[in-house]
Amino acid sequence: MTYNLTFLGTCAANFSKKLQNECRDCFDKDARRASCVLFNERFLIDCGPHALDSMRIAGVNPGQITDLFLTHLHDDHFNPDNVQTVASAAQRPLRVWVSADAKMPPLENVVIMPMEPRTTLTVNDELTVTGLAANHAPESYPQHLLFEREGKKFLYSCDGGWFLNPSFNYLRKSGLALWVVDATCGDYEGDFRMADHNSIPMIRLMLPSMRTIGAINDDTQVYLSHIAPSLHKSHDETVEIVKPSGLHVAYDGLVLSV
Repeated sequence: MTYNLTFLGTCAANFSKKLQNECRDCFDKDARRASCVLFNERFLIDCGPHALDSMRIAGVNPGQITDLFLTHLHDDHFNPDNVQTVASAAQRPLRVWVSADAKMPPLENVVIMPMEPRTTLTVNDELTVTGLAANHAPESYPQHLLFEREGKKFLYSCDGGWFLNPSFNYLRKSGLALWVVDATCGDYEGDFRMADHNSIPMIRLMLPSMRTIGAINDDTQVYLSHIAPSLHKSHDETVEIVKPSGLHVAYDGLVLSV
């Protein structure tokens, strides 16, 4: 069973002015939009300020979205007006999967699907989702998202720094096929953001531990996302920086099948 992903946005909250002019109608690897991913044509992860523009550029009809999975409620990941637009276009009530503690605004044609930590929920006959508590601003109700289809697992962990102990241990022997990981900060040390975001050196340190517990293996594809351009070198330079570690760098418009 395959995960077919389209990265509609790969940026942390650090947006280029180019989005207002020369990149208004196109994707650019360095002028990134707010983090947002579509997979298998109907499932959306996060819906921030650029989600509708990204869908327009990618030729995605908002009406095809049946389920929205929210990592947290910071405004670069959750824009209520854009969520309402997606919900209004849906042919049936849009299911919004979010941390059970989250305080959601009223939205029409929406069904809230509360997620308790480390509780696996059935999305449909082929897909389950598990929320894992994330090390990020607690007032945003953060969670990582672990999906599974016929034994193939996909972890989306943007935002969040490192892993909280219960979440890390939950991933033991998971043998992820795909891991999309927060990489807000670039290839340097000494950043206050390490309290709730990752840098490239932090990810390098995590890889051996994730292998040790069987969360990843030689077949796991690891993609960096939620990238703050002002804290990184260019996309092409970053690709070369992380290549020796076996890491890939996501970019807006990337289509990926795993």
